[in-house]
Amino acid sequence: MELRIAKIVTAASLAAYALVVAYDNIIDYGSNYAFVGHVLSMDTTFPGNALMGRAITDERVWRAVYAAIIATEAMSGLLLAGGAVAMARCLRASAIAFGRAKGLVYLGAALAFLLWFFGFMVVAGEYFAMWQSREWNGQEGAFHIYTVVIGVLILVALPERDDL
Repeated sequence: MELRIAKIVTAASLAAYALVVAYDNIIDYGSNYAFVGHVLSMDTTFPGNALMGRAITDERVWRAVYAAIIATEAMSGLLLAGGAVAMARCLRASAIAFGRAKGLVYLGAALAFLLWFFGFMVVAGEYFAMWQSREWNGQEGAFHIYTVVIGVLILVALPERDDL
């Protein structure tokens, strides 16, 4: 029973995080819009680096990318929240029923991993050389987030037992 509660609490906490981040990005749109613009334009990377041909300076693209980031954060949070609620409803149910309730958590965590690892580490960090920027480098923050996401995913994926 305690492990099931831990799975619900960690999934719900991760959902709250993703939803608050999405909300903050909507309410304080300009702060992270500037971040997206600097990363995509590569204007704070090493001078003369050979990757500058990848830079995107079209603000319409910046807005589209930022909207996709916010939508992904929100969808991840909603999926995780739905999964936490589904697991809570099955708290005292059989191992099979509780196991089936985990599906939305898996999807939400996968989406969060896709955003914070693939989006921030692979695309922003490497493709757009965000790692070269002292001021506009979100890799450390992204690392913390996707590490938590993987931890929640592993915990939730632990097999269920019927000996409650």
